[in-house]
Amino acid sequence: MRIRADRDDLGDVLGRANRAIGTRTALPVLQGLLCEASGNRIRVTGSDLEVTVRTEATVEVLEEGVVVIPGRLAEQAVKRMPAGQVTIGTNDGDVEIVGKGPRFSLRQLSVEDYPALDEPDLGGTEVDGDELAAAIGQVTVAASTDAARPILTGVLFETREEGLRLVATDSYRLAIRDLPGVGVEGTGLLPARGLKELPRTVGATKVQVGLGDREGLFSSERGMLRVRMIEGSFPKYQSLVPDRYPNEVVVPKEDLLEALNRVALVAEDHIPVRLTLTDGGIELSVTRQDVGGESEHIPGAYRGDSESLLIAFNPRYLADGVGAVATEEVSIQAIDGLKPSVIRGVDDPTFLYLLMPVRI
Repeated sequence: MRIRADRDDLGDVLGRANRAIGTRTALPVLQGLLCEASGNRIRVTGSDLEVTVRTEATVEVLEEGVVVIPGRLAEQAVKRMPAGQVTIGTNDGDVEIVGKGPRFSLRQLSVEDYPALDEPDLGGTEVDGDELAAAIGQVTVAASTDAARPILTGVLFETREEGLRLVATDSYRLAIRDLPGVGVEGTGLLPARGLKELPRTVGATKVQVGLGDREGLFSSERGMLRVRMIEGSFPKYQSLVPDRYPNEVVVPKEDLLEALNRVALVAEDHIPVRLTLTDGGIELSVTRQDVGGESEHIPGAYRGDSESLLIAFNPRYLADGVGAVATEEVSIQAIDGLKPSVIRGVDDPTFLYLLMPVRI
């Protein structure tokens, strides 16, 4: 195989495929990228068998062929070349990457050892790619990163009569995002790690989405992202959201985020931030015995059954939820200081972030 293309175009296609390569794998060949050159195209595949990214680019094909190249090393070698044309080719078991002066020689990986990845045919529904990527970003903040609880590391794609619903929870918080009118068929639990790669790999204005029995498929003119479904039953989350919240405060989103950013100078995850919801807004404070504290007032509008309500949260979890809100004003709704509270955007019924308070 031998191809020639612009440095930036090659770096882009290699970089996007590399997003699927894990840091550790039982198969050393999966640290490589499968490159297939024919016609005037190169197709590059990266996979850890849970997440697979396949991308393509138009190149000058000097010699057709298939090769597995060291993924991250090849990407960095291309990106550090001088601007202009870069050639990638094979020579006696090596992969040569040649630019205007520099030349890298890297050992090939075995094409025979690379797992056979079939061509999925899940059909699919065309959706707004930007809206889907934003929705995924809103809910994945609530997904767990604990590999010992694989069910909670996923995002539930749930087809409903009203449209598509995305749900994630790590048992301390719950994020729900509705996409009204999006008619994707099927339901499945997809790993959040793979879904986060959508905008970085095949994200585009229009994306085809297909859900099968074992995997989800996302494709666009930039390529294809496929993620293997997580087996198991997602928690029954519907009963966790109360029908009514007697207390609510509405404050500017950026004001609250800036305050939580200041709180982070003093607090850590195990140090709760205290919010007193009261007439005029929120009194926010944090105290750390060995460091000190911080307090401030955030103006806003409060309504409630009580004159004031004290509630405490993990500061990072709270900031994640506020940051996921898509509106300029954020609503915090609470029953009391012990039951879950809900964070929403004002006049935005499509997103909900439920957060367990911290006992103080």
